[in-house]
Amino acid sequence: MAKEVEVDVWIRGTNHATTHGIPSVPVDPRVWTEANVRELLSEMLLALQREKSPEAELPPITLRGFNWVVSPYEKGGVLLHLELQAGTASAGPFAIDEERLTGMIERVMTSPPAGLSIH
Repeated sequence: MAKEVEVDVWIRGTNHATTHGIPSVPVDPRVWTEANVRELLSEMLLALQREKSPEAELPPITLRGFNWVVSPYEKGGVLLHLELQAGTASAGPFAIDEERLTGMIERVMTSPPAGLSIH
């Protein structure tokens, strides 16, 4: 089993994908909390930004302006894809139910992170 979550990043206009590791998210999705899902989404977006502009300062992350898809993986589990104008970030397969992960992402996308209030 992998020691960290891996995300494959493809930048629009290129012919290859690059794999980035996300050590801050547990590999086993059965223990994920919504905070872990928020971290996964944020780190996937940052991996895309790092690949697109390696020298640039990383911007603050907001979970807006992208499409996401949870899809079944043919050998079991699910894949998570983030689609932006700049490119795509994909992670998985994860051994988690598609509906459970979709629900967690929906809750994360509609609620602010702990300690942040939106007025």
